[in-house]
Amino acid sequence: MPTIKIPTPLRTYTAGQAEIPVQGHTVSEVMSNLMSTYPALRPHLYNNSGELRPLVNLFLGEDNIRELDGIETPVKENDRLMLIPSIAGGTFKASPREVA
Repeated sequence: MPTIKIPTPLRTYTAGQAEIPVQGHTVSEVMSNLMSTYPALRPHLYNNSGELRPLVNLFLGEDNIRELDGIETPVKENDRLMLIPSIAGGTFKASPREVA
């Protein structure tokens, strides 16, 4: 099943887990299942409209999902997603390799 890497500041809301296996065939399904398991993450990742916050970047491999098919991006069995929240007050453009 796909896994999602949780950045250190958000691990408080995932019982300290750094990588979480999550079921789903699209990014939307994966994130929905993640929110079902760890609902305390929701306000940190989603706005009041239910959309990913603008400063939350989600990578599938080395590609930002915003540059793919967004939340409808297909996810395969062994894919690895990475949550990378931007730091307010500046722009952070790093590849997942630089933060892993």
